[in-house]
Amino acid sequence: MNQPAMPESHPSMPRALTIAGSDSGGGAGIQADLKTFSAFGVYGMTVITALTAQNTLGVQGVMPVPPDFVALQFGSVVADIGIDALKTGMLGDSAMVERVAGLIADCALERVVVDPVMIAKGGAALLADDAIDSVRRLMLPRALLLTPNLPEAAALIGADRLDSDAQIREAARALHALGARYVIMKGGHRPGDELVDLLYDGEAFSEIRSSRIDTRHTHGTGCTFAAALTALLARGESIEQCFRRAHAYVRRAIASNPGLGGGHGPLNHPV
Repeated sequence: MNQPAMPESHPSMPRALTIAGSDSGGGAGIQADLKTFSAFGVYGMTVITALTAQNTLGVQGVMPVPPDFVALQFGSVVADIGIDALKTGMLGDSAMVERVAGLIADCALERVVVDPVMIAKGGAALLADDAIDSVRRLMLPRALLLTPNLPEAAALIGADRLDSDAQIREAARALHALGARYVIMKGGHRPGDELVDLLYDGEAFSEIRSSRIDTRHTHGTGCTFAAALTALLARGESIEQCFRRAHAYVRRAIASNPGLGGGHGPLNHPV
């Protein structure tokens, strides 16, 4: 289904869209995305792909939204308000991946951040196993920026795990070869006190090294990071600026977390 063209307008505020699931606990998904957009002075909009019942202890239930209604949400936003950048998060299954990839292709938007959400912080699966290939084939070629953590990157390239620096860099090259123009390999899943996030542009790597913050309150870090990148892209910043500013924002949000809940608590998005 062809979507209406975005309206010709000259908005006074950058516009960002998140296509993702709803987190009833407010720490991840569209709730985290909207809070992050606001923190960067960007007008946020949503296309909800699923409702979840979850809190800091885990995911208690998931109710997918029909793909046709996802398309209706998308068309409503594009036709009236328009978008400067968008991100994708939880897509759930192959049918949703296929529909969302088609919607992005129809609107011909370049500034697309793909966060290949597969597993919640508490361990619940958020992407069906048979949808990984759909993400690989359909979403990666649409991505200006791809933001996998190490388990997600391994799944996308068919590896068991990524342990060494050499393996991680080779995975970034493989993901770029699959169509993503820029790849950010998030280092939070590696053991040790030093974290390394890598940005690969198809030719060279940039890295950010930082110390691990000792806290269990890290729910929604991936969503928040991808949303910050999206907001900064909507504001017209360069990829390198987006990488460094989004990283700094997430670290501040983790360090000043409000300490909510009995499990993996949320970040402090208004920081």
